[in-house]
Amino acid sequence: MKQENSNKFFIESVFLHSKPVKMLVALNKEDIRYATQVSKHVDCTYSHTVKVLDIFRKMGLVKFEKKGRVKIVKLTNDGEEIAHDFEGITKKFYRVADQFKDPFEKLE
Repeated sequence: MKQENSNKFFIESVFLHSKPVKMLVALNKEDIRYATQVSKHVDCTYSHTVKVLDIFRKMGLVKFEKKGRVKIVKLTNDGEEIAHDFEGITKKFYRVADQFKDPFEKLE
């Protein structure tokens, strides 16, 4: 039971932060193929991007293909599904946010 809770905490710590989610969604775009492109797209350091992508690889969400001296990053089927789900969730949050004139206004 303890291992199960730590696994859940790990998943939450990865996916409830905006940068990893943005990285996964960015990889779902056809023009993003390299770690450098991912880091620029999400405005994150290259080293942090590589660490997150390695976590994604260990989870089976991305795979790396070496072409000469460069590594191409590709989503696996599971990675594509999760990226698609995050895109949908993000769009829903945007729709909800559009209902408020000032989201920081004190609610009564």
